[in-house]
This record gives sequence, C-alpha cells and structure tokens, in this order.
Amino acid sequence: MIKVAIIGTGGISHAHIGAYLKFPERCKIVALVDIIPGKAQKVKEQYGLDCGVYLDHHDILPLDIDLVDVCTPPFVHAEISINAMRAGKNVVCEKPMAASLEECDAMLRARNESGKKLSIIAQNRFRKEIRNLKALLDSGMAGPVRHAQIDSFWYRAHCYYDLWWRGTWEKEGGGCTLNHAVHHIDMLGWMMGRPKRVISMLANTAHDNAEVEDLSVSVMEYEGALATVTASVVHHQEEQQVVFQCEKAKIAAPYGVYASVPQPNGFPLKDPDDSFKQQADEYLKTLPDIPYEMHAGQLESVISSLENDAEMAIGGEDGKLALELITAIYKAGATGLPVQMPIGKDDPFYTVDGIRASVPHFYEKTNSVTELNGEISFGGFGKGK
Repeated sequence: MIKVAIIGTGGISHAHIGAYLKFPERCKIVALVDIIPGKAQKVKEQYGLDCGVYLDHHDILPLDIDLVDVCTPPFVHAEISINAMRAGKNVVCEKPMAASLEECDAMLRARNESGKKLSIIAQNRFRKEIRNLKALLDSGMAGPVRHAQIDSFWYRAHCYYDLWWRGTWEKEGGGCTLNHAVHHIDMLGWMMGRPKRVISMLANTAHDNAEVEDLSVSVMEYEGALATVTASVVHHQEEQQVVFQCEKAKIAAPYGVYASVPQPNGFPLKDPDDSFKQQADEYLKTLPDIPYEMHAGQLESVISSLENDAEMAIGGEDGKLALELITAIYKAGATGLPVQMPIGKDDPFYTVDGIRASVPHFYEKTNSVTELNGEISFGGFGKGK
C-alpha cells in the first residue's frame, strides 16, 4: 500500500485526489497539507478521507510516507520536492517542474543523491490522442517533420489573476507560457526534442492586474524543420491543437491525417484513395489500450513504478526540458534576440533571480484573494468545435 501525502489543496489537487481514489487497494492518502488554515480540513471532509491535516510540509517529513505529491504554486515546487527526497520520500510534482533551470538541477541532484524517484506531471501524454500522435511520428510513416504547429489556446478572465499567487514573476514564475502552454510545450519536447534556436515575442493584452504575459508567439528552429508555438489565455473556445506537417502527410491532434499527391505542375490534390489515412488508422488499431487517462493515467504509472521499483514514465529530465524551452521563450521575448540552445549555467536566465531581473513586468498586480470559486478545466483538443 503506497502512502501518499498531498502538499497544497488548491484546484489542481482535486484531480490528484480523484486519481488516487480510483486505486484504493494500492494507495492511501494519509496526509493533506496547506498553508491556509482550514483549507486542507475542508478538502478532507469533502472526500471523506481518513488522513492527517497539516499547515507546514516540514511536519509530514518524519512520517511514514512513500510518496509526496506537490500541488502547490510553482515558486515552492523545488524547495518542497528537495526536502521530501532528502527525507527519504519519493516525489511527484505538478507542472511546471520549478521556477528556473537551476532549481530543476537541484531537484535532479536531490533525486540522485537520495536514490528516490521523481516524476513531473505531464498528464496529456496519457491522453489517447496524444499517445497516438507520438506513435505515428515515431513510426516514420509520415516521413520527417517539416513544420510543427503548437496552438496552446486557453481563456482566462481578468479575475483569474486576482488569486494571491497568480500574476507575479515571484510566485507564479511566469504567465501563460509557463503555466498553460507547458502542457503543449512538453508535447513538443517529447516528440521533437530540443531545438537549435528560439525567437519569441511576449505581450499582456487583456490582464492589467498581472505582471506576466497573457500571450506569446514563438518560432523554434530544428534541423530541417520549424515549430511555431502560440501560448495564450485570451482565446475564446480554447481550440487547442498540435499539428505536424511531415514529408508525406499531415498528422495532428485532434486526430486528423491528410496526404496530398502532386500534379505535374506541382499543385496538390488530395490523395484520392486515402491510402495514408487507411495505413494510419490500421496502425493505431494495433496499439494497446490506455486504461486510465490524464492524471489518473500518470499517477497510476507512478504507483506502478513504486510497486515494481521501476523508472518513472515521466521523470525529472522531461520536466527540465519543458522548462528549458519555456526559459528560451522568455529570454528571446525579453531580449528581442534569438536564443541559442541549450541554456547554460552561466546564462542569466538559468536562475530565478536572473529571470526576475530581466523579464518585462507588464502591469502591477493590484488584487490578491485567497480563493476563487468555480471549477477548473484542463483544456481539450478541438474544444468548442
């Protein structure tokens, strides 16, 4: 039985709690921690949990706990994760992994020195359509990628940034690029790896109660390919998509494939036989089923990793790559210059202090409330269509 402590009982914690409750024979939530008095107790009662309630994560470190699940705002991800691993606990940490690449490296050192396991949440890898897209790319049937189109389109109203930790470089660590597009940027890194060069522009177009960006547009240069990445919280309908234009066909999530055949004059016609689509459809039928998706899928894999002493499906290096791509976007957007990859330890953007000293502060955060009512959503591909 895997004993779990959840640190932070805000909106995202409910997805984690719901996932763990799917596996009552394999894991048990034994502790909830939140720095706001009464908040963890309220969550405990909401789910009828038999667990301890604490105000400080240090209080649970001496306890008999196998897995610490970090669901706090980003600015304390590294501190809590490192403390937990040094105390002999395995860790799963919400995205983004940390507030800087320096903090990512400190988390990786703590993992290596402690011998404990570390997983970073990237639940969209457990969406069937994203698994399928990755499998199609890896199969090579579409040929090399020429262009990747990453549309991380979200919508958040003005009041979204009134929550106490949102909208500041100090506590949120960034805007929509870090905290929303991290999902899609993780997919890009998972499927195409690290680019050679990044250019970007940052803007705050609709949220004058936030220091951070609400829109960024970037281009990433790969060997033989370009990727365009748009991160936004100003897009109605949240029509998210990941599209790869390859040598032989387009493949995308939401699932769609399209192959053109050339005429003698070079202009395209749609493949009249839909032969590529038939090939892709048949290939996807051979893939194993995904029994659990999103957070349930990833946290089930974490439980399995602990039960079998196996590697985490999504580890610290995965989380660091996503943050490196995001850091490159911030550096390019802040300086107006192309950014060469990788970002080294001597780069000002390697540290939290360097980032905060260099990024634009679009507006001053004016409101700060401890809680906002309403449900949270996780986006979706083709949402609203």
